[in-house]
Amino acid sequence: MKLPLLIFTLLFTITAYCQTQPFQDCGVKGSTTIYDGFQQKWIFSDPADAKTASLPASTFKVINLLIALQTGVIKNENEVVKWPGYTDTTLYGYRPEIYRDMTVKEAFEVSAGWVFIELAKRIGRDKYRQYLKSCHYGNMQLSEKGDDFWNFGEFGISPVNQIEFLIAVYHGKVPFSKRNLRILKNVMITEKTAAHTIRSKTGWTRTNGIDLGWWVGYVEYQHHPYFFATRITKDRKTVNPRFGQCRKEITLSILRQLQYID
Repeated sequence: MKLPLLIFTLLFTITAYCQTQPFQDCGVKGSTTIYDGFQQKWIFSDPADAKTASLPASTFKVINLLIALQTGVIKNENEVVKWPGYTDTTLYGYRPEIYRDMTVKEAFEVSAGWVFIELAKRIGRDKYRQYLKSCHYGNMQLSEKGDDFWNFGEFGISPVNQIEFLIAVYHGKVPFSKRNLRILKNVMITEKTAAHTIRSKTGWTRTNGIDLGWWVGYVEYQHHPYFFATRITKDRKTVNPRFGQCRKEITLSILRQLQYID
């Protein structure tokens, strides 16, 4: 299924303050890209960075969950995946709280990478190629020998491409059933207030001497969707305990400036 081409009819650049200050305050480099689904316009803090591909890290769990559901690898989000007994803590850090049997839903919420690696083994690289191509997701570079090609290797996706995929998911213009899209959208809810709902996924990987972090998703505010993709980086040698939280802080700051959330 070919996704509709998103035409860049309107190009807005975020104010100079929001282009740089939130990133400087966090001690990181990066960009925030937004698509206003109501006015149908793109908003960039850095138009060039918005079109540059990099590893998606755990943001890949969005399409990964859909593929696992659609292929029948899992029946639903509440299916339990058995802990394999081992993970590489050098690659993935030491997180003993996730080393146990876990539902796919919880694994998505706490970003337990080992669960989706186990699912990837069952899905197989050919199925990934099929769905990634039909969804126009990423650069199709699947040469990485490890199971989690979304964390290491040459696979990449740009912030604009992340948002294009989310727009297609939102409108049901992807090769996944309505049931499976409904499951994903429920699992993606990370914040719900009287005024807005945020559906999102974080990502963080370490590659080529840098930390690379994402926050992607969309806000539904006053019955309209606003899609976002923030990507930040820093040198791994630089200690920054706020790196993880800065992905969200930067995005929320910009969304508030644009009055897309209260």
